[in-house]
Parts: sequence; structure tokens; C-alpha cells
Amino acid sequence: MGFTSLWKRLSPSQLNVAIQTFSLISIFFEGYDQGVMGGVNASPRYVTEVGIGQPDGTVTDTVHQGGIVSVYYLGCIFGCFAGGWAADRIGRINGLFFASIFALIGGALQAATQSSDFILVARVITGIGTGALTGITPVLVSETSTAAHRGGYLGYVFIANYLGIAVAYWISFGLAFVDNGYSEVRWRFLLAFQCFPALLLLAGIKLLPDSPRYLASAGRLDDAREVLEHVRGGYGPAVEQEFREIAAVAKDSQRSSPIQFAKILAGQGGKPGHHLGRRAWLCMWLQIMASWTGITAVTAYSPVLLSAAGYSELTQNGLAGGLNTVGIVGTVISAQIVDRLGRRACLMGGSLGLFVVNLVAAAVYEASRAHPDRASSFAPAAVAMLFLFNLCYAATWGTVAFLVPTEIWSSDMRAQGNGFGITGWAIGVGGTVLVNPIMFDRLENRTYFLFAGLNLLWIPIIYLFYPETAHRSLESIDALFSTKRPFNWDMERAYREHGDVLRETRQSDSSAIDNESEAEKAKELVHGEHV
Repeated sequence: MGFTSLWKRLSPSQLNVAIQTFSLISIFFEGYDQGVMGGVNASPRYVTEVGIGQPDGTVTDTVHQGGIVSVYYLGCIFGCFAGGWAADRIGRINGLFFASIFALIGGALQAATQSSDFILVARVITGIGTGALTGITPVLVSETSTAAHRGGYLGYVFIANYLGIAVAYWISFGLAFVDNGYSEVRWRFLLAFQCFPALLLLAGIKLLPDSPRYLASAGRLDDAREVLEHVRGGYGPAVEQEFREIAAVAKDSQRSSPIQFAKILAGQGGKPGHHLGRRAWLCMWLQIMASWTGITAVTAYSPVLLSAAGYSELTQNGLAGGLNTVGIVGTVISAQIVDRLGRRACLMGGSLGLFVVNLVAAAVYEASRAHPDRASSFAPAAVAMLFLFNLCYAATWGTVAFLVPTEIWSSDMRAQGNGFGITGWAIGVGGTVLVNPIMFDRLENRTYFLFAGLNLLWIPIIYLFYPETAHRSLESIDALFSTKRPFNWDMERAYREHGDVLRETRQSDSSAIDNESEAEKAKELVHGEHV
């Protein structure tokens, strides 16, 4: 038995744990790389190495600083599409394997940075790996999970996102004590540490089998059945039903080309009646909205926000670590509620909660500005709002924004389709990270009023245009998009009419047979007249 088939020796529970573990490692890398630049930017030796400020660590070129952070997301955009396309061609596991190579090389190059141009290239390479990892991993989790627990499983995987961010901040906190923060190792070790999860992925990801849905779309139905039986722990009526749906949808699967991405955005790609363009824009805008809830300001610039609240640098770093640690608690909550309440309720409820938190935070900071002599008394309330924000976001948007794009695409292009969601994430996070320093410099605490208003705007958008995917098989979700109308109630009506995959397949096959029969009769009639 070869290395790549060792998974057959695992029990079903062990195999599911292995899938979750490597998915956690993959998302940990993404979270760590997202949070690491906060500590790196605070290192005086880094500031002078890349030429963005003074020897004491004061940043004088915030545009340059934001550009180094945000260029990473350009790599993510390319990586999510290239990695997704590859994962639909060569498999989810092979896609993750090659993505981890880019992640490892990029991390090593960042740690070895010698100049501004050096780190710009290194961060693009890292972004390519991260985009592919973040695009493929949720797809693997969704395709191996049951419909009833799909959201919960992905929620637990995204604990690693906040764990990665928290680890980045806590390592930064510890290294700040080395040579009073002026050590070269403060920022180089931070960047080098991301190579550790990349190495783990590279060494072990091939232990896992590919997802049954990819195997079926590649015509490997026997392999798909074997993997499905193994991850489900047997072959009962429910698994039989699931496999039949997978096989029925895989029969009509089509391989797409890289050029199809542009066609899909223009509403021209895919099979007739599947409305892939609408799915792509829903994925992109969901992640852009998530980024503009205010989460990037809290994640990447929390030390700045805490400084504005009047805390010392030491306290800022400690609170920033705790701030991102609380996201882990929120993700655990998300795993418990996302399948019970549904995707739409989590998103709309999360927006309402974030609106309130942003509004209160803005008011507290405003009161501190109006009464500077009492700023210290307002500081705890401001910090409490930051903690509540992270908790609320992690419990709702933090998981669901990554979950929905993995559910609304068919198996033959789910990985590359999810690339539209990761593109929205890269555009949203990259854009906000770039403009956050400028916004806080110009608007200061009033930036929170802007975030509050945007969160309120997201509620009707979710209500009108985003469908419910909870407790629905991945194969049946196609029915939601069989209508030309984009509103949720029209999609629900379409699902009631066409959501039975096997019935629709039988009708399609019957229609095809009738058409063939009519064609044969026409040929015979023409032949008879000719004679």
C-alpha cells in the first residue's frame, strides 16, 4: 500500500479528523499571514529595512506601508483562480500540495527580505499560495461533509483562521521584549514562522483521499463511491441517495477553461439556465461586504486603535493578542449556530450586531475626543466594543462568507468558482488594508460611523439576493439558480419545483429519449417520402 493510499487504513472517524486537521493547518497559514504584518509593521528594524520610516519605528510613508501589505492580495486573486482551476483539473489534494509549495517559498523569501522590492515580490508569491489554499480548502471540507453539518464543520476549520491571527499577535508581543523591540529577529522570525504550517501541509496532504465529488466529476465513480463510503462510515440508504445524486450531476459535468472566468462575470459562461454570472457576483460581493464590516481595521490596525484609546505600547500589544484570540470563541459559536439558524439569519443578524457595536464604539471615541480629560475612563468601553466586534464577526460573517461560495457551484467547477469568493475577499481586504491608514488619519474615530452605516446596508442586500443553502445537498442547490429572477423568493420557488435532483435527472433522460425517438421517426418519414 502506497503513501497516497494510507487513508484506507484509517477508520471513518480517523479519516474525518485527518481531513479536518490538514484543513485547519491550511487555514491557519492564511490567518497567520493575514495577522503577521501588524507585528512586522511595528518593528523599527523592518521600517528602516524597507524604507517606510525612521529608525525609531515611526512610519512616514503610510501609502508605501499599505502597499506592501495589500500587494499580497493581488497574489491571492491570481492564486485563487489558478489554484481553483487546477483543483478542478487535477484534484483538490494535488491543488493543495502545489499551493503549499508557493506558500513555503513565499514565506521563506519574506523572512529573507533585503529591500522594499524584495518583500513586494515575496508577498505576491505568498499571496498566490494563500489564495489557492483558501480557495481549495473550504471546497474540500464542503464536499466531504454531510448537508446537515456542512456549515459546522467549516466553522470549526475556520477556528484556525483566528488562531493563526492570534498566534501572530502573541509572537509579536513576546518578541517586542527582545532588545526593547529593536531586534532584527522581531520581524524576521515572525515572517519565517509561517513556513512551519506550509511544511506540514507539504509533508502530509497527500495522505488524504480526494473528495468524492471531484472523483465523480473526473469520471472515477468507483473511487468516488469508495471514498464516500469511507468518510460516511458505511453504505446505507442515505449514502446511496447521496452517491446517486453525485453521479447524476457528474454525468453532465463539463471542464472549463481559464478564459471562462471572464465569460462568467459577463454572464455568458456555463450551461444554459445555470446563471453562473449571478453566482460569481454573489460570491464576490459577499466577501467584499464582509471586508467592509470593519473587520480589517480591527485585525490589522488594532494597535493603532488601542493607541487612540490611550493605552501604552505594551498594553496595546497584549490587548491586540487578546482581541484576536476572542475570535476563536466566536468561531466556535458559529459552528454551533450556522446550520441551526441558516446562512441568511447569521449574516443579517451579524450585520445588525456589528452595526450596533460600531455605532457604540464611534460614540465612545467621540466622547473621548470631546472630553480629553476623561479619556482614560472611556478607554475600557472602547476596548470592550472592539472585543464584541471580533466576537460577533467571527460568529457570523467570519465563517458564512467563506461557506456560501463553496456551496453554490457544481462539482466540476466548485474550486474555481469559489475563486470568485476569494477574489472578493482579496479585493475587499486588500482595499480596506490599503485605505484604513488613510481613513483613520483623516476621519479618525468617525470611521466607525461609516462602518456602522455599511453594516446596516448589508441587511436588505442579504435579504433580497442571497439564497438559503443550509441542509440542502450540494447537488440540489443548482435548482436555486434555475430561475432568471435574482430575488430570494424566486429562487426558493425554483427550488421547490426543481430541487429533487434524481427526479429532474429522470425527466431529463426521458425527454432526451423522446427527442431521439422523434428524430428517428422524422428520419423514417423523410426516407419513406424519398423512396
